[in-house]
Amino acid sequence: MYIRFEKGAVTGLTALRATGANVIDVSRRYQTVTVAAKPEELSSLASVPRVASIAPVHPPIVAGIASAGPVTSSVTPCFGAATSEGDLQLKAMAARDGFEVDGSGIKVGILSDSYNRNGAADTNAPADIASGDLPGTGNPCGFTSPVQVLDDSTASGDDEGRAMAQIVHDLAPGARLAFASAFGGEFTFAENIKKLTEASATVIVDDVFYLEEPFFQDGPIAVAVNEAVEGGATYLSAAGNDNLIDSKGHDIASWEAPEFRDTGSCPASIVVLSEEIEETKGPGTGLNPDHCMDFNPAPASDGTFGMVVSKGATLVADLQWAEPRNGVKSDLDAFLLNSAGKPIELSIKDNASPTGTQQPFEELEWENNTGSAAQVQLVINRYSGSVKTPLKFALIQNGGGVTATEYPESSGGDTVGPTIFGHSGATNAVSVGAAPFFDSEEPEEYSSRGPLTHYFGPVNGTTPAEPLTSPEVIPKPDVTATDGGANTFFGSCVSHTWRFFGTSAAAPHAAAVAALELEAESAATPVQVREALTESAFPMGTFPPQAVGSGLVNAPEAISKITFTPFPGGIQFAQLTPQNCALPKPPSSSPAPASPSPPEVPATEPRVPRTFFLQRPPKVILTRHRQARVIFYFGSNETGVSFVCRIDGGLFRPCPERLARRFPLGWHTVEVAARDISGNGDRTPARYRFKVKRVR
Repeated sequence: MYIRFEKGAVTGLTALRATGANVIDVSRRYQTVTVAAKPEELSSLASVPRVASIAPVHPPIVAGIASAGPVTSSVTPCFGAATSEGDLQLKAMAARDGFEVDGSGIKVGILSDSYNRNGAADTNAPADIASGDLPGTGNPCGFTSPVQVLDDSTASGDDEGRAMAQIVHDLAPGARLAFASAFGGEFTFAENIKKLTEASATVIVDDVFYLEEPFFQDGPIAVAVNEAVEGGATYLSAAGNDNLIDSKGHDIASWEAPEFRDTGSCPASIVVLSEEIEETKGPGTGLNPDHCMDFNPAPASDGTFGMVVSKGATLVADLQWAEPRNGVKSDLDAFLLNSAGKPIELSIKDNASPTGTQQPFEELEWENNTGSAAQVQLVINRYSGSVKTPLKFALIQNGGGVTATEYPESSGGDTVGPTIFGHSGATNAVSVGAAPFFDSEEPEEYSSRGPLTHYFGPVNGTTPAEPLTSPEVIPKPDVTATDGGANTFFGSCVSHTWRFFGTSAAAPHAAAVAALELEAESAATPVQVREALTESAFPMGTFPPQAVGSGLVNAPEAISKITFTPFPGGIQFAQLTPQNCALPKPPSSSPAPASPSPPEVPATEPRVPRTFFLQRPPKVILTRHRQARVIFYFGSNETGVSFVCRIDGGLFRPCPERLARRFPLGWHTVEVAARDISGNGDRTPARYRFKVKRVR
C-alpha cells in the first residue's frame, strides 16, 4: 500500500510498524511510505497521525510476451549456449569486429522483476555463467566480472532481468552488468534507478511500468529517469506491448477526448447502482447519475463505449485525466456493463478530496469467464469537478484480449491508438519498440504506439505541478530493436529454443548497442548516444514514427555517427543455436510420478498411444500478479511421439512435451493428446483443470 502523509512521513514509521505493516520504502520527496499490510490492518493504518490517504500498489507490469516464430539463428565463436539473433539483425557482431569494441569499460544497469529467484527455471545464474551466457567467475570466454546485484528482493519474479542481462551480454560481452528490481512500487523503482547511477552505470535499461504512472505529466519514475540522464547515464525503456489491431487494421488500444462531454444522463443500471450504494453507505456515497461521458464526438450522444473481449481474457482499462497529481479537482469513476446493460465491474476511488488518492487515475479489470467472446460497455461517470481538460483510457492488454471497439478511428478531436505512457514517454528516455528477429521490415503488432502529450510539469514532491505554457507533444517510440531472440530459459519454448518476445527483449538489445557506442566514444553525452541511435536507424517499410520511431537500430552506423569514423566493415560468423529446451523429463527437483503401465493391445489392432501428465501445477496457484507462469511436462507410453494441446477450449495445436506459459487469473483447462510416428492418436486426451488466484 502507498501511505501518503500530510507531512512527517519519516516520523510516522514507528506508528506504521506498530500496526503490523512491513515498511518497504520511504520517500521523503513525495511524503509517501510503501508498506506491505494485511487487509485487517488498514483501519489501523488509517488512524496513524497525519496519514492523508491510503492507495493500493498496483502490480507492476513487465513488457515481456511469449510468442512463436520461425527458428533460425546465428552466433559468434565463444558465446554461450544460446545467443540472440538480434546480434546479427542489428549488426552488433559486425560493429564489434569492425570497430574493435565489445562494451569494455561500460556498465549497463538493468531493472526488471528479479535476477536469480526463479527456482522453476531451466537454468540459474551460476549455470548461465558456466555456459558463457552471463559474465562471472568461471565464464569460459574470459568475461569474469560478475553481475553486480544491488536488489533482488522479489521472491516471486520470473528472472526476466536475467534474460535481459543475457541479451546485453550477447551483443556487448565486455560490458559489466548490474541489476536492481523495479518491483515494490513507483518509489522503490525510482530509488533503484538512483542506486544504479551511484554504482556507475552509464547505460540503464528497464522493462517495467505501473498503471498509476501519469499519462499527462512525468511521474516519480520519470523524474528519476530524467535525473539519471542529467547525471550522464543513457536511459532506455521498453515501449510496452499494449497495441491492439482490429480486423480492419486500426490501432484501437486507447481512446482520448479533449474534455469531458456530458450526456446529461447515465444508463439506467448506473442510476440503480448509485441508489444501491447510497442505501448501503449513506447519502452522497453513490454516483452522480446525471453526468456520464458522451463517447460520440458527433451531435448524437452515446453514454457507453462498446468493446469485444476475447474468451478467457482479462480486460484492463487505465483511465486518467489531465489534472496534476496532488492537485486533483475532479473525480471520475469507471463502470463496465455486459451486453444486457448490467454492471459487472467498477472502479470508484476517491480521487479529489484531501484524504483521497490525489491521483487522476482509475483502473478497471474484468476477466471474461462467460465461455465465449463478450460484448461489454465502458461507462465513465463524473462524480465531481468539471474535467475541462483531456481524458483518456488505455487498454493495457499485453498483446491481446480485445478484438474490436465501438470507436476504432480518430475523429472529431478524439484520438484513438497511442498507448506509450509513464517513464517510457519521458523526453530523456529512449523508448524502444519491438520487431521480430526474423523480420526487419515490420514491428510487432503488439508493440505500443505513440505519441503522448504532457500538460503539466513533473511530479516533484507534494506540491501540484504548474501547467505548461503550451502542451508538449512527445514523439515515441524513439527506435525499434529485436525481440524473440534465443536465450537459455525465458519466454516460450519454440522448436527446442527458448525465445524471449516483447519490448522487454527489444530494450536490452538497444542498450547493448548504446554500450558499444560509449566504448567507441567515451566522452559522448546521453544526448549524443541517443541521436546516434535514432539518426542511424534502418527505415522499416512504410511504418510511421508512432509505430517504429526512427526505425531499426543499426549498430555499425550508430558507432560511425558518434565517432565520425566510416564503418570499416566486419566479419559475420554463423552457427545454429543449440537446442536447449523441451526436456525429456522434469528436473530432479520435481520428480515425476510413475508412468502408467502400457495397456494391453490386441495384435490385430493398431497400437494407440496413451497420454499423461509427468508434471502439472497445483489445483490452485496463488500469485500477487494478474498472471502466473505455469509449467507442464507431458508423457506417453510410446517413444518418439508428438503432442497436441488445447488450452481453455480452443483448437488443438502442436505443442512441446514441456509447455510453459502464462495464464491469467481464473479457471483454466489444459488437454493434451499424443500422436505416434504412424499417425495413431490418443482419442482420450489427458485433461487437467486448475485455478490461478490472486492474493494481496
